[in-house]
Amino acid sequence: MTHEFPVRVYYEDTDLAGIVYYANYLKFIERARSEWVRALGIDQVAMKADGRVFAVRRVEADYLSPAHFDDNLIVQTRVAPSSGVRLKVVQDVKRGDTTLFSAVVTIICMDAAGKPQRLPAQMREIGV
Repeated sequence: MTHEFPVRVYYEDTDLAGIVYYANYLKFIERARSEWVRALGIDQVAMKADGRVFAVRRVEADYLSPAHFDDNLIVQTRVAPSSGVRLKVVQDVKRGDTTLFSAVVTIICMDAAGKPQRLPAQMREIGV
């Protein structure tokens, strides 16, 4: 299953050369992951009330080609082989058929003290 999230590049996303500033790709994929989690039926506000939150443990990123002001992009999110404690997702930022940015993101769940917790069932089921 691949989740798709549209992003338009605004002026605020670019540098002086008019291309997307490298750190903004991380914002784009974060928004896409938030919408993907919501689409899975996971209520992060309720999770936090129960004392659990998601955290990014690791990001491996490749910047392949620049995006520009006013581009329409798609962030594709799909699950890579994972465990019950860690979930790996592959996220590609595309303009049409061209992949501009690709990342493998490792997500964990933890309690308020920072102790690792099992991922929600919806994530464990798709990640194994």
